[in-house]
Amino acid sequence: MTEKQQVTTADRVARLLTEVLSPAVLVAVVLLAVAWASADSALSALIMGVIAAAAASFLPIAYILRGVRRGSWTDRHVGDRAQRTLPLLVCLGSTASGTAALAAVGAPRDLLALIACMAAALVVATPITLLARWKISIHALVAAGVAVTFTVVFGWALLATWPPAAAVGWSRVRLGDHTTAQVLAGALVGACATGLLYPVLR
Repeated sequence: MTEKQQVTTADRVARLLTEVLSPAVLVAVVLLAVAWASADSALSALIMGVIAAAAASFLPIAYILRGVRRGSWTDRHVGDRAQRTLPLLVCLGSTASGTAALAAVGAPRDLLALIACMAAALVVATPITLLARWKISIHALVAAGVAVTFTVVFGWALLATWPPAAAVGWSRVRLGDHTTAQVLAGALVGACATGLLYPVLR
């Protein structure tokens, strides 16, 4: 295999990881999983999980995709830092609103704590991106946060989720969308939000 083919293969793997393990996908999966694990019934888990996933994943990604179709930003990952203002603010506002909605309907404490941690992580990441003008990796933030959440909620067997989180970080650097420092910073914010704050709130 030539060097050019090796680079092409690596880039394809990186693109696949970036798409399959995107923030919208991981956020929805972890919220639905925690809802299932913490709710009193399957119906309650479905309702609470859908509310949480809609607020923190479905609505923000729908807004972003609409913006892509209208030409407001370049792609669904909003690779241009200068274009991230509205997407980040919408994501933060929607996630915070979801937290309030879940609190109002008496959601399980574990689920409420998780979406609150997601909002807290965005509170940290948003000003870093918008004010410091440094494109912290949201992919890495979410992937690390999800890996830590699965471990906290479901036990150490879920350490198996950590290598995929690391692979997501690698993919972002490989594709040239982030520097190693931006990926590490994102992972640190996500891991701290769920590793330190989540156990306190749940």
